[in-house]
Amino acid sequence: MLLADWHFWLLAIPAVILLGLAKGGFAGMGALSLPMLALVTDPVRAAAIMLPLLIAQDVVGVWAFRRSIDWYVLGWMLPGAVIGIVLGYVFAASVSPDAVMAAVGAISILFGAYRLWIERHSLPEAKHSPGWVGSIAGVAAGFTSQIAHAGGPPFQLWVLPRRLPRDMLVGTTAIFFAAVNWIKVPAYLALGQFTPANLLLAAALLPVAILSTIAGVWLVRRVSAERFYTAIYWLMILVGIKLVWDAVV
Repeated sequence: MLLADWHFWLLAIPAVILLGLAKGGFAGMGALSLPMLALVTDPVRAAAIMLPLLIAQDVVGVWAFRRSIDWYVLGWMLPGAVIGIVLGYVFAASVSPDAVMAAVGAISILFGAYRLWIERHSLPEAKHSPGWVGSIAGVAAGFTSQIAHAGGPPFQLWVLPRRLPRDMLVGTTAIFFAAVNWIKVPAYLALGQFTPANLLLAAALLPVAILSTIAGVWLVRRVSAERFYTAIYWLMILVGIKLVWDAVV
């Protein structure tokens, strides 16, 4: 039983803190959270425990940036995200837990490698690729978000080159992932993962999620986190390799 398993809490609490810091402004840190939890429980259950926390944390960002939204981006990406979430649900429902673990590990490796690449290269020049490219990115974001709560890289690949103003980028990102998280709820219900035990674990972690989100909002204006980011992304790659190895072996 995870509620009495100290190994779970040893990883769950720092995982949720990273999730809160990400929602508070340290974008990208939260992508390590699910791979960490997948080390102590199956990844579908880990994602189901995290989803209510994500929804609770979304409230702050959505309220703060509700007037800074690029509706063109959302209009093209959200329909694709719905398709991606459905594909992610079919994948999780059709394969073994080991296959889902391998997918989470692979996504973790790709996310970490992508962020390390971004750190070493400047952003691409501003450009406006067609809307249908955004829909394809939306499918990828929906799929990776459904499997590993890691829809950031596909979203960023299409949105960042558009060079949106800062508040517009933050607001559009907050609204997009808040919508995606609610769209994922029926999929996790269909997978039978919103059990009383899982919801109890989420409720126990909720205070940590809220406090860490508030801390993230406060810290993001005061702390330079470049080296911490680099360590997080390397750790993501290592954890991803461990998950893939465990799934294969």
